[in-house]
Amino acid sequence: MNSQKTLCIILLAISTIAILACLVINFEAWIVYTVAIFGIPLWVLSLGLLTMAKPRPEDAEERVKEPFTGY
Repeated sequence: MNSQKTLCIILLAISTIAILACLVINFEAWIVYTVAIFGIPLWVLSLGLLTMAKPRPEDAEERVKEPFTGY
């Protein structure tokens, strides 16, 4: 779990730098499109994985039995 968190933080930082670079520097159009196609979804995915709700230890067993409660 720790390696997944580290990977998400690294991917979030890389995609943030790429998005900000495309906003500030005048790159070729294909570079901006590539960052838009891959960088923005990667940013959203890594941020989502970092902020996912983690169950409390006493609720962990209940979530395994019925994972989709709360809808």
